[in-house]
Amino acid sequence: MREEDSYANLVLPRLLRSHRVSGRDAAFTTELFYGSLRAQGRLDAILAACVDRPLKEVDPALLDVLRLGAYQLLDMTVAPHAATSETVALARAEVGAGAASFANAVLRKVGQQDLEQWITEVAPDREKDLTGHLAVVHSHPRWVVRALTDALAGHGRSREEIDELLAAQNAAPAVSLVMRPGLTDLDELIDHGASQGRLSIFAASWPSGDPGGMDPVKEGRVAVQDEGSQLAALALALGADDLVLAEDEHWLDLCAGPGGKAALLGGLSVGHDADLLAVELQEHRTELVDRAVATLREAGCEITTRTADGTTLGTEQPGRFSRVLVDVPCSGLGALRRRPEARWRRTPADVGQLGGVQRALLASALDAAAPGGVVAYVTCSPHLAETRLIVADVLKRRDDVEQLDAREAVRAGVLPAAQQDIELGEGPAVQLWPHVHGTDAMYISLLRKQHAPTEEGLPTA
Repeated sequence: MREEDSYANLVLPRLLRSHRVSGRDAAFTTELFYGSLRAQGRLDAILAACVDRPLKEVDPALLDVLRLGAYQLLDMTVAPHAATSETVALARAEVGAGAASFANAVLRKVGQQDLEQWITEVAPDREKDLTGHLAVVHSHPRWVVRALTDALAGHGRSREEIDELLAAQNAAPAVSLVMRPGLTDLDELIDHGASQGRLSIFAASWPSGDPGGMDPVKEGRVAVQDEGSQLAALALALGADDLVLAEDEHWLDLCAGPGGKAALLGGLSVGHDADLLAVELQEHRTELVDRAVATLREAGCEITTRTADGTTLGTEQPGRFSRVLVDVPCSGLGALRRRPEARWRRTPADVGQLGGVQRALLASALDAAAPGGVVAYVTCSPHLAETRLIVADVLKRRDDVEQLDAREAVRAGVLPAAQQDIELGEGPAVQLWPHVHGTDAMYISLLRKQHAPTEEGLPTA
């Protein structure tokens, strides 16, 4: 389980394929893997009550094994004797005989109560310590619970929704597919077992498991992509048509890796007779973008990739692009459903450190935008310090930018049947939520670059 600095949703499929695990075994492994990662905080609180030493003094590999065993005992329909014996065997194989005896003793204590009884014992009282109670019940760090509660209020929703939000972030997300523009259609995917997506006009829903063996996926005409991520790209590629006042010839994806949004932008740029430049800081991520857009290039889309520092591109190519997507590096607090390990890796300090990069990238995107061009500032986090406060700070510092209402632009990418019912808030930005929209918590803000300042220092209309 311990692959440092790797994303769980990238590691597990690779391991399953390499070990040729499929069917019921793959489903069991997937639930155990993701479930124990999501529940880590709650499991640790329970294990701490069953261990006679601080958990930090337990061998890390043994602690991982104990979490796997405790999750099977408390959260899965595994027979207690089977869960205990298999976990003890794993401890013996991975750590040693002494670890096996220790694991056996600990798991016997864990199995003496069910999950509800353990929660009653180890979680702080809800009335006296709401944050601490929610942190244990929903297995999120305290700081994340506080940040998400503040985010709900800051984006115009009720703080009382925090239980629903945390629960949604612990639910296994459905597999969402994206159809590359012009390369496939829903009928073909239905023939392969998919169904229509919930929100995005380019989305399809996959029933379960890994769709990687499907021909449209292997051929690069379909990919896995959350519907919230799709809507962020579609807001700029489709919904901004009436908002762009510049010559609409050159588009830019400033933080393009791993390439899902770049592929949507590139596919839709053809209808505007535009080209797309996709920029990524790291070479290996540029290669991911190249793979994502390869089939679109073969079909005639004019997509160029470049490994470069996005914070300097606005200086190098000022005023060139009519549409700019800047999906900034962020804490990932909006994607905890699919990357549950992020909640345990991130700290409040990370958010502060990312803020400088986010501001620099947005400033560069605005510099790269042509007068009348539109910039989509996007994050996969609802944290106020990564969303509203970044935009507000940039608006305060510049007199050549106006914030647009993003709601209709987002709605342009939504299926007709869902357009009237989708909740997009009070604007001008849109914040999507797992418990409301069934997507990652994507933030989408649209900014328009105004014309050069007048002699009085004010931008022209």
